[in-house]
Amino acid sequence: MTVRVHRVYDPPAPDDGVRVLVDRLWPRGVAKDASQVDAWPKGLTPSTELRRWYHAGEGPYEEFAARYEAELAAPEAAELLDQLRELARRGDVTLLTASKSPGRSHASVLRRLLDQA
Repeated sequence: MTVRVHRVYDPPAPDDGVRVLVDRLWPRGVAKDASQVDAWPKGLTPSTELRRWYHAGEGPYEEFAARYEAELAAPEAAELLDQLRELARRGDVTLLTASKSPGRSHASVLRRLLDQA
């Protein structure tokens, strides 16, 4: 099992496995058919309030990650996270995000949680 994080703007790679968009909004300028997205679990993404708080620079990444993990404990998000874990147990998964810094985004939090499974 390998879990990767890539920008959705990068071309698909042969070893991507299942491609999962983990952003709440569809990325600008990306055609749905060209993106080769296999799943888009919107309920797994950070809340609008948390996303805006973080992007406004109101807190450090570590606090954002902790708040996001707390949101992932909510029933809908926890169920989607379990489904993503099961998907990752069966093979390679690539988490896709439009974030300019995927390593300091919610996608990296998800990857860490999946790697712990």
